[in-house]
Amino acid sequence: MATTYESFCLHTTPEKFYIEACDDGADAVLAIDRVSTEISLTVRKDIPPSDQSQPICGIMGTIRMVAGMYLIVITKKKKVGDLLGHAVWKAVDFDIISYKKTMLHLTDNQMQDNKAFLSMMNHVLQTDSFYFATNYDLTHSLQRLANTSPEFQEMSLLERADQRFVWNGHLLRDLFPQTELHKFAFPVVHGFIIMKSCCINGKLFEWNLISRRSCFRAGVRYYVRGIDTEGHAANFVETEQIVQHNGGKASFVQTRGSIPFYWSQRPNLKYKPKPQINKTVDHLDGFQRHFESQILIYGKQVLLNLINQKGSEKPLELAFDKMVTSLGNSMIKYVAFDFHKECSRMRWHRLQILLDIVAETQDEFGYFLVDADGNVLVQQEGIFRSNCMDCLDRTNVIQSLLARRSLQSQLQRLNVLHVGQQIEDQMDFEKIYKNAWADNANACAKQYAGTGALKTDFTRTGRRTQLGLLMDGWNSMIRYYKNNFSDGFRQDSIDLFLGNYSVDEVDLTTPLRELKDWKFLTLPIIMVVAFSMCIICLLMAGDTWTETLAYVLFWGTASFMTFAVILFNGRDFVDAPKLVQKEKMD
Repeated sequence: MATTYESFCLHTTPEKFYIEACDDGADAVLAIDRVSTEISLTVRKDIPPSDQSQPICGIMGTIRMVAGMYLIVITKKKKVGDLLGHAVWKAVDFDIISYKKTMLHLTDNQMQDNKAFLSMMNHVLQTDSFYFATNYDLTHSLQRLANTSPEFQEMSLLERADQRFVWNGHLLRDLFPQTELHKFAFPVVHGFIIMKSCCINGKLFEWNLISRRSCFRAGVRYYVRGIDTEGHAANFVETEQIVQHNGGKASFVQTRGSIPFYWSQRPNLKYKPKPQINKTVDHLDGFQRHFESQILIYGKQVLLNLINQKGSEKPLELAFDKMVTSLGNSMIKYVAFDFHKECSRMRWHRLQILLDIVAETQDEFGYFLVDADGNVLVQQEGIFRSNCMDCLDRTNVIQSLLARRSLQSQLQRLNVLHVGQQIEDQMDFEKIYKNAWADNANACAKQYAGTGALKTDFTRTGRRTQLGLLMDGWNSMIRYYKNNFSDGFRQDSIDLFLGNYSVDEVDLTTPLRELKDWKFLTLPIIMVVAFSMCIICLLMAGDTWTETLAYVLFWGTASFMTFAVILFNGRDFVDAPKLVQKEKMD
C-alpha cells in the first residue's frame, strides 16, 4: 500500500532546510539547499546542530516569489476521522519560509510586490478546507480505487493521485520527478470532508461525505465561468457519499460544474451581471472534450440544469439544450428544471417532481457496493451532473435529495434499515445528514463565491423559513461586495497558488503595479462631493425654497449623473484580476 511518512521535524540552518522523518524506524531526511534550491535525500546523522527546529505535519511544497524560493509547510492539523481505517486530517495552519536569509537584495518596489504575493498565498491557505491522508488516496472514489491494477497499488500517493484534485500539485513540481522523495509529500485536496459515527435500529455505521474541488479552471464566482479549451469546467466538484457497516461499504458519487461551453459573466457593479455567450468560438469542440472525459471517468451522464428558463439565464438554457442535441451522444441525457419557478412562493415540495423524473434513471445507475469479504456486488453505472448558475445553492439542495434517495437503498442493502423504514423518520440521523449537507454547501460556496451558501435553512430543516430568507439576503449583499471589490485579489491568489501565473525573479516588472484609469480615482470623489453637497443643501435651507430647490436639484443631478457614468463604466471600477490571463477572464 502506498504511504508517506506521518510526522516530521524541520531543522533550519543558514545553508539548508532539513526535513526529518520522525516515524518509528525512519532514518531518511529531505535536504533543501537554500542557495542552489537543490532537493536531495540524506540521513539523520548528516543533520548539523541547529538552534531552529520545529515539528511540522507535512510539506505543501515550494514556490518562487520575487525574493526567491519559499518553503510551505503544514504546522498544525486536526483529525477529521477515519476512512476505512485510515486517518484523514484537515490542515489547520501553515508557515511560508523564505530560502533567503535577508531581503536586502530587493528594491522598495520589489519588496512591495513580494509582500503582495505572500499575502495572496496566505489568503488561499486561510480559505480553510485543505485535507490529506498519509496512507490513503483521498483523490479517488471507492469505485475507482477498486478498479485498479496491482501496478497502480504500488505507486506512491503522488504518482497515483487524480491530478484534478491535487491542489498542491504545482507546489510539489520540484519533488515529483524524484520518486525517492515521494514519501515526504502527499497530495492535498480542497473542498469538504465530514465523517460521522451514526446509529439506526441499534446498528452502528460510519457515514462520510467528501467533496473534491477540481484545481483545473479553479477560481472565483464571476471571473471563472464555463469551460476552457481542454474542456475543464469552472467550479467542478466531485461529491462522494460513503457508508460503512460491518465490513460492508457503499459509495454514491455526483458531480457539479459550470455550464460546459464558453460563456462569461464579468462583474460590472450591477447586482446580477448579464451572462455573455462567446460568439467567436466553436462551442461544440470544448463541449465534446468535457463530456468525453466525464463519460470515460464516470460513465453515463444525466445533466440536471437548474437555471431559470426565462430572463437573462434563458439563453444559457437554450444553448445547453441545443448543444446536447447537436452532440447526439446516447450516453448523455439532458433534464432542465426551473428551480426558482417550480419552488416559488415556498413550494419546496415541488422538488419531488424532479426526483420523480430521474428516479428510474437513478435506480438504473445504482451505486458502488462491496460486501464484508471485499466482493464487489454493484457498480455505479452513471452519474448525475448538476448545475445552476454558480453550482452552489440550488445544486447542493438537489444533490442532497439525490444522495438521500441513494442512501435509503444502501442502508437497506447493508441491513441497517428495516424494510419499510424511511431515513426521514430517523430523527437523530436526519439531523446529522441535513447539517452535514448544509456545511458542505457553505464550504463550497465560501471557496467560490466568498460567503456561505443560500437556502441552507431548507437543507438543514427541510423547509424554508423567514430567518433563512433574511440570512440569504445578508449573504447576497456580502457576495455583491466581494464579487465587485475583492474577487480580483482572490482570483490572483488562486492563480498564483496553482501555478497559472509564475513569478519571474529576474523580471523587475509585475502586473501588480498597473496604474488605475483616471476615472477610477476621479469619478467616485465627484459623486461623493456632489451627494454630500445635496444633503447639506437639504439640511441648511437657503433664504427661499426656490433657492434651496435649485441647489438640491443641481447637486442631486450631478450626483446622479456621476453615478450613472460609474455604472456605465462598471468594469473599470471593480477589483479585476491583475495576474490572470485574458482568455481565462473573457
